[in-house]
Amino acid sequence: MPLRSPMPNRGSRPCTRVGLSDCRTVGPMLLVLGALLSGSPAVGLSDAVAQQRSAYEELQTFSGVLNHVRLNYVDSVTYAQMVRAAIDGVLHALDPHSLFFSRDDWERRNALERGELAVTGLSFENVDSAITVLSVSPRSPAARAGVLPGDRLTTVNDTAIAGLDVEKIALRMAGEKGSKVRLQFERGPRLEPDTFTVTLKRDFLHPLFVSIVRMADSATGYVRLDEFGPTAAEEVHRGLKDLKGKGMRRLILDLRANPGGYVIAAVELASEFLPKGTVVFRTRGRKKDVDTTYTTKRNGDFRDLPMVVLIDEYSASAAEALSASLQDHDRALILGRRSFGKALMQADFLVLPNGDDLHLTIGYVLSPSGRFIQRRYRGLAVEQYTTLAGKGGAAEDTLRVFRTDNGRPVRGGGGVTPDVALAPPAPLPVWWSVASDSGFDFAIADSVALTLAGTPPGRDAWMTSPEQWRGALVAPFLARVRARLHVAAPVDTALEARLARILALRAAEVRWGPEARDEFLVRASADVRSAIGYFPQLAGLLAAPTR
Repeated sequence: MPLRSPMPNRGSRPCTRVGLSDCRTVGPMLLVLGALLSGSPAVGLSDAVAQQRSAYEELQTFSGVLNHVRLNYVDSVTYAQMVRAAIDGVLHALDPHSLFFSRDDWERRNALERGELAVTGLSFENVDSAITVLSVSPRSPAARAGVLPGDRLTTVNDTAIAGLDVEKIALRMAGEKGSKVRLQFERGPRLEPDTFTVTLKRDFLHPLFVSIVRMADSATGYVRLDEFGPTAAEEVHRGLKDLKGKGMRRLILDLRANPGGYVIAAVELASEFLPKGTVVFRTRGRKKDVDTTYTTKRNGDFRDLPMVVLIDEYSASAAEALSASLQDHDRALILGRRSFGKALMQADFLVLPNGDDLHLTIGYVLSPSGRFIQRRYRGLAVEQYTTLAGKGGAAEDTLRVFRTDNGRPVRGGGGVTPDVALAPPAPLPVWWSVASDSGFDFAIADSVALTLAGTPPGRDAWMTSPEQWRGALVAPFLARVRARLHVAAPVDTALEARLARILALRAAEVRWGPEARDEFLVRASADVRSAIGYFPQLAGLLAAPTR
């Protein structure tokens, strides 16, 4: 998800922009191109344009190619088809995030953003030339079907989606409430992947951007932010005030699998934790009106609160910008796995005469220390670029050392590297998602939930009983999978532990309700436990390095 401006005025043509006064109109070049396509010389060109013979000659070459194709190609091809293909080719040659939308697609995209179309709960990104799940909304149709971040989409309604942009896929996934979409995914190694198919019933999602606010222990507050939506900072602020009233003296901010969102939401959230006038990030582009320094406008109410931020390979865009800012200012310890690596900024331009839309990269996002955390893309084909998702990238991207406010060394390129790396969870095999889509997980967990004591002591005992989870849940679940799916379903210790947590989570929610689900997610998380363990070392880890 790209860095985006505040929600546009829905009464006018929406414009995603940063540092731009309004939507731009694309016209003069199309007039020149139109004259060339008609075979007649362009008229009304200024002297400056007329002197740029090389550019004019390039357009003549382009016009000549189109004309030869129109007259001599084996099949009939329209100018509209050729021009659209040329536009897509030009944009793909620039970077992976610049796109062209027809007016119909643009209007449908706006309807999707306004929540007028039902969805599946999936967010995608192009990774290694594959449309890959970046995040799955909690309690969404996709979550219930067992789709996971990292799964690779191959078909939609039995039609291959190879070559389509992520934004176009999002439009195909949306539709009327209750309508169904059939999706095929790959999981595992690219050369020998496992495949599975799910049928999802589209639904309207009304998620809060903050999904969990609770105390992780008697001193540690925990806030889970799923996306940088327009009210994200306000929701976090309310949550922090609530936790402060419950005795919070330190905070874990969870940005794992957060795909990003609006620029202003990231700045407003940073303002909760930093003094007034602190640089959050900068945007830089070829045009001066893109160059903007975003700073906090007030002293944060929680600027002295000890903090740990959790990130992973699916933390992207605005989530990375905030993490990098807090890291540069030595304001929080960053824990987890290297983030996605996306820091390009786009704006939308109105294209005449049909009212189409050009979604164009216009700038870079730089951290306060000057880091550019976008993975490398210049000089690379799209396929090469996307292989660097969540990775450090080539040596020239990360050789330069930047310094935090306290002088700690940090590097740019390919995402935000955490101060402390945590091991990833055990990957879930394809047979898990097939079983989940078939309802095996709910059937086992729900039946066990009915046997659990509904008392507070019974609930507390369940939260800390991994041996009971494995015996009561994993064993019968695996037996059903093996019998009905006719697969071996091998498990090692790490996978067994993850399956136990997933099934035990469902049982807790069924027996004691949604609040118990949130409690379980926090108490059973290895990453959260690690974060709590680092608070005693926080001051030393964020201090200036000793010489």
